[in-house]
Amino acid sequence: MTNKDKYRLLCKNELSIPIFSKDWWLDSVAGDAWDVVLVEKGDQILASMPYTMRQRYGLNVISQPALTQTLGPWLRRSTAKYARRLSQEKDLLQKLFEQLPDFAHFQQNWHCTRTNWLPLYWLGYEQTTRYTYVVENVSNLENAWQEIDSSYRNKIRKAEKLVTVKVDMDIKEFYLINEMTFLRQGINIPYSQSFLEKHHKVLQDNNASKIFYAVDEQENIHSALYLTWDSTTSYVHLVGENPELRNSGAGILLIWEAIKYTAEQLNLDYFDFEGSMIESVERVRRDFGAVQTPYFSISKTNSKLIKTYRFLQEIRK
Repeated sequence: MTNKDKYRLLCKNELSIPIFSKDWWLDSVAGDAWDVVLVEKGDQILASMPYTMRQRYGLNVISQPALTQTLGPWLRRSTAKYARRLSQEKDLLQKLFEQLPDFAHFQQNWHCTRTNWLPLYWLGYEQTTRYTYVVENVSNLENAWQEIDSSYRNKIRKAEKLVTVKVDMDIKEFYLINEMTFLRQGINIPYSQSFLEKHHKVLQDNNASKIFYAVDEQENIHSALYLTWDSTTSYVHLVGENPELRNSGAGILLIWEAIKYTAEQLNLDYFDFEGSMIESVERVRRDFGAVQTPYFSISKTNSKLIKTYRFLQEIRK
């Protein structure tokens, strides 16, 4: 069996592997351009790390695939004492990274549950701390509601009078309103409609997605939210908003509806906004009572050419 074959079996049996590291997710966002390194003991996989490799200007680059918030290593849970557990993590992480093919540049965002990157520091890697925001204990909806800033609770009440929340929006329609969010910021949407359609089908086939959208009496679509989930957490995967109808507060309402769905239908405890380091976006996450949660972006550059390019970029800044 290849490493990929073994990893596919692992993904079927290990619920603790985050959705972004599942084999079927990687098939969707990376096609054949992904592989995985493993650490095994006997017939048991102790650690795994999928990665995507692509060529840029003739150089091998390992990086995040499209629409993928995090990747990074998975380690089998250990019941050892803390000191012994750290020793095990060091051994497993270094064995994983030593198996990677030669690369010019490496960059991966780790899931927020993976908090020990020190063994990679000893291998010459660097780390940048980024933040996501997570609503915890959403199964207690009353508490989750009270944790929301009062101004946002008022916006939700106002939006409930102006729009109706529906589900299962056509993916072609979702793409159009998702694109509006990028165009409002002067940015071209970074993926095609056909890419999103294929990705959506994979998520539906794996029972891991729901689209919420808000319409007024004239059936104008104000906002849309694409939710995904795994065995522990739901994630705000994508959003879209009509810039001419933003004042209705429909986008805020959809977040609350997605939180309720997470608690009542999915029976999960965590709702992850999938980050944002943008100041204006961060406030929305914070005012929803979400907890600021760090995650690591791990990188290493072996190419002198890329090192020089990045150095010149820093000088220009």
